[in-house]
Amino acid sequence: MTTTLTPRPTSVPPARSAVRAREQRRRFNGSLLTALTWVIGFAFFAPVLWLVMTAFKQEADAASNPPRFFFEPTLDQFRHVLESGAGSYFGNSLIATGVSTLLVIILAVPASYTLSIRPVKKTQDVLFFFISTKMLPVVAVIMPIYVIAGQLKVLDNIWTLVVLYTAMNLPIAVWMMRSFFQEVPAEVLEAASMDGAGLLTTLRTVLMPMVAPGLAATALICVIFAWNEFFFALNLTAAKAATTPVFLVSQMTSEGLFLAKLSAASVLASLPVVIAGWMAQKQLVRGLSMGAVK
Repeated sequence: MTTTLTPRPTSVPPARSAVRAREQRRRFNGSLLTALTWVIGFAFFAPVLWLVMTAFKQEADAASNPPRFFFEPTLDQFRHVLESGAGSYFGNSLIATGVSTLLVIILAVPASYTLSIRPVKKTQDVLFFFISTKMLPVVAVIMPIYVIAGQLKVLDNIWTLVVLYTAMNLPIAVWMMRSFFQEVPAEVLEAASMDGAGLLTTLRTVLMPMVAPGLAATALICVIFAWNEFFFALNLTAAKAATTPVFLVSQMTSEGLFLAKLSAASVLASLPVVIAGWMAQKQLVRGLSMGAVK
């Protein structure tokens, strides 16, 4: 009697099948999350892209309805912006932003060092006082500032903006730099002290290289805040010390809204901050992530 052996159907073990299904579901969720991230990122970037495209259009193309996606690029709007006296506004912004940021760093480093590594008796009270200055609305202090500036005859003066921008950014810089100084190991300071290094030597040769990423992040944030500041510049300046944001508003005249010219001015106004962020990108990422992982 002959018996025929039937091959047993191969089947995936239940455990392996569950693992494979879970892996496929995880890949699908990861792909879906990636696609959603790209969509959200493009939604945020689309206005910036449209602004740059409009800057290279003629006014007729910029005001067309429906919008024109295909056009002949031109640099006429950038030439018109530069010829309309934008250079002085950009120069005032560079002076106010650069000098105020330098003063903020010079003042914030010793203050944050004292509040982090050499704390005083009422450190928390001092920190609260610093941050409480940011809680007061700017519109509530513009009148006394305007009166004082008028009495001192420093209205429409770029150095008035330098002082105000320094006072505006100093509390944020102290808080940020304090968190970076707190990440410095105490053993490093003890070793420097045992080697005979004084306070200034330790600060210059030991601490500053270690907190350089945080210093770059703090400086860049101060640059962004000072460059974009509008309220003080609008109310305390006129023709001599007006800054870039004031120039952008001046492009919206009663004669009409010139979209292409305004877009070109906005692109030029954004370039310094974009370039500064691109140059300090590595330091900025390292500085903002300091202390994130213990």
